[in-house]
Amino acid sequence: MPETPPNDDEFADLFSRLPTAAAPSSGSAPEPASGPAPASAPTGAPAPISRRAARERAAAGSSAPAPVAATPAAPAPAAPASASPQPIAAPRAPQSSQPLDALFSAELDEDERARKARHKRDRRKSRIAGWVVFAVILAILGGLTAGGFYVWNTYEDKIRAFMGWEEPKDYAEGQATGDVSVTIVTGDTGSTISKTLFDAGVTKTSSAFYDYLIKTGQNPTFQPGVYTLQKQMTSAAALTALKDPANKQEFTAQLPEGLTVADSLQRLSDGLGIPLADLQAAIADPTVYGVTADPAVVAAGGQPLEGWLFPATYTFDPGVTAQQVIQTLVDRTIKSLDAAGVPADQRQRVLTTASIIQREARVHDDFYKVSRVISNRLADGMQLQMDSTAQFGYGELHDGTASSSAEALADKNPWNTYVVAGLPVGPISNPGDTAIDAAMHPAEGNWLYFVTWNMDTGETIFSATYPEQQQGIDKWHEWCAANDNRGC
Repeated sequence: MPETPPNDDEFADLFSRLPTAAAPSSGSAPEPASGPAPASAPTGAPAPISRRAARERAAAGSSAPAPVAATPAAPAPAAPASASPQPIAAPRAPQSSQPLDALFSAELDEDERARKARHKRDRRKSRIAGWVVFAVILAILGGLTAGGFYVWNTYEDKIRAFMGWEEPKDYAEGQATGDVSVTIVTGDTGSTISKTLFDAGVTKTSSAFYDYLIKTGQNPTFQPGVYTLQKQMTSAAALTALKDPANKQEFTAQLPEGLTVADSLQRLSDGLGIPLADLQAAIADPTVYGVTADPAVVAAGGQPLEGWLFPATYTFDPGVTAQQVIQTLVDRTIKSLDAAGVPADQRQRVLTTASIIQREARVHDDFYKVSRVISNRLADGMQLQMDSTAQFGYGELHDGTASSSAEALADKNPWNTYVVAGLPVGPISNPGDTAIDAAMHPAEGNWLYFVTWNMDTGETIFSATYPEQQQGIDKWHEWCAANDNRGC
């Protein structure tokens, strides 16, 4: 088939009859033709096109992009004046797609903004939800950690025993180091000596030495006195050292803080070899040592030198007398009072307060907190209600427990601060330097209560309200229940 059909195609006449669009002149609208189209095109008119060409032209026109704005076409050649005007069809004004595009664009922009807003809200909610989940996880982990620490601290011994993680109760051989003085007094047994060795840092646990004696079936007789041992010894090595006379210090007495006069005299007698009766006679008249006897203490049947025999380790020359020993201890107490800035006329009162602090506190900082509790309760007109005072007045100060018997709490004696107002009538023990200083310089705080909840470590809870104090007491009860009421 030829590419271009001849002009005599049967459809050529039909295409020639189609109106030809004439571009309107600038600034005026096209006018419709007034007469019918002639049978043949006038001279100069475009030649009729074939069907194929028409299809190609139509296809080309439909594929062309729509104009943004109408552009006037070049003016058609002017027809001869004699020629009849050829009717032309009014051209259809090209329509711009801009308003429609703008409409869809605006809708798309609105949808996009809404989508972005939703996305932003969703992201914000997601972040909030994420932080909430994170906080919940932290709270759960914190609770588990705190609970774990509490359970471990309270039930460590039982957990170790159950899991088979028990630590050795004794130090290993070869760990011993340094020197330490240990005092054995008349009446001490394997059980009390075991605790004394532990307190001095000789053995690893308070029961290690006693358990060793039971395990090996030994029941030795211990001689009172002061012995030189080492820290971190095995129980077997400690026993050997205590049985060796070469380790006993001659003319040496060790008085720990918190002893009473009666306990101090026994230790002095054991360590120095001075008869106990001689020491008891030496304290009959306190004025010999510059101490004025308190009439209230004397009237209550107390010892006027209670609180005045300073706790320390003393070594004397052979031949020292009982009076010289007592004078040395009293002088040391006065030295401590002066160092703390205690006025001479307040010495008895400060020693009374310090003696309570010495019996109630176990950790250095707690000495000053206990002093503040005493001061606050006195200022508020509250009874002190210190168990140590009830125990001293009833004679059960050294029975090895922190709790007071019902009889001791109710006993009407001038030392029992559960029944009397203010301070007891006089000191209840011999305080050391820290307790005396704490009595003069209490810590800052609003505490009114305290309870030592861990009898092994001496950890103490101080409280400003009674509900808080009750929580501390509950914690103490839990510890005692988990530790066979040891020391409770």
